[in-house]
Amino acid sequence: MSDTIQDFKIDISKKELDDLDIRLRHIRWPDPEPVDDWSQGIPLDYVKTVAGYWRTEYDWRHCQDALNQYTHHMTEIDGVDIHFMHIRSPEENARPMIMTHGWPGSIIEFMDVIGPLTDPVAHGGDAKDAYHLVIPSLPGYGFSGKPTETGWGAERIAAAWDVLMQRLGYDRYFAQGGDWGALVTSAIGVQDKGHCAGIHVNLVVVGPPPEAVMTSPTAEEQASLAHFAAYQTEGAGYAEIQRTKPQTLGYGLADSAVGQMAWIIEKFQGWTEAGTVPDESFDCDRLLDNVMIYWLNNAGASSARLYRESFGNPNTDPITMPSGCSIFPNEIMAPSRRWAEKRFKNLKYWGEAERGGHFAAMEVPELFVQEVRSCFSEMEL
Repeated sequence: MSDTIQDFKIDISKKELDDLDIRLRHIRWPDPEPVDDWSQGIPLDYVKTVAGYWRTEYDWRHCQDALNQYTHHMTEIDGVDIHFMHIRSPEENARPMIMTHGWPGSIIEFMDVIGPLTDPVAHGGDAKDAYHLVIPSLPGYGFSGKPTETGWGAERIAAAWDVLMQRLGYDRYFAQGGDWGALVTSAIGVQDKGHCAGIHVNLVVVGPPPEAVMTSPTAEEQASLAHFAAYQTEGAGYAEIQRTKPQTLGYGLADSAVGQMAWIIEKFQGWTEAGTVPDESFDCDRLLDNVMIYWLNNAGASSARLYRESFGNPNTDPITMPSGCSIFPNEIMAPSRRWAEKRFKNLKYWGEAERGGHFAAMEVPELFVQEVRSCFSEMEL
């Protein structure tokens, strides 16, 4: 295995973009839904509107240029090529942090927080809150390589991230993540190889202890249980498909650009501010930037496999590393602090944001940055 770090530049060919244009001109549409809401999935009229914008107005080159303003690299870890962004802060005393996205997100999620986190002074902040950022693409996602063997679950990725940070010369660092990034970050905390000084997650994956359900749950905890039960009943079908048959799903996502787009963008409605459509909470171009990361890399099946690899044997071991958790009100899981403390044994920070949901760094970047800063201000490298 080579430990070489190579420069990487995103450069999508005109041929690939022309192929997308052809596909968007020849879409075979399904029948419209017989309801006037999103209860059966993303509505036909909405998808037609987004697909039309995608074909006639969206400009991938704008996204590509925005991404390429930062340094990108590739390195092989455990047999898989890992793509990552590496943004050094201008502040001499900045602290290293690795940030991990999830599904159906990508490195695009962090575009609006890179500036404030790496150069807080330029964004009205304090130099003490500066970070050197490492933002990798998960294996099978984005521009990273796709595993050709089983076993690439959250724990193996966590071990790879520790190797990555050592390879970059960061002997001590912080780790942050949401969605799958939260599970990877939690796994870094469990493994505790002596390099990570603390973690922060904005998806707190803990269930209620049995005694919490049986002995007088609070009103907030009862609401949390009801919310998650509704998600499991009406909103978790995607996860079961990706956990059980990612390859079968992959054929449709690989061949249909609009299918890949719909599969992703639906979640930007269900996991954000209640009652809004995705382009009310997010810029439509930014939504399509994220879709393009999947489409251009044919990552429908490979990204889904993470569900199969990680759901079968989830690690719920206690985490004794200094930890912080942020709860955003429209997240799919919103456990109470006392539930979280059953796993996060050294909980240094607990934050409850006023707004935001599953894609907090995209939806409410200012609040996300505030939560990250508040968390790691409680920790030392």
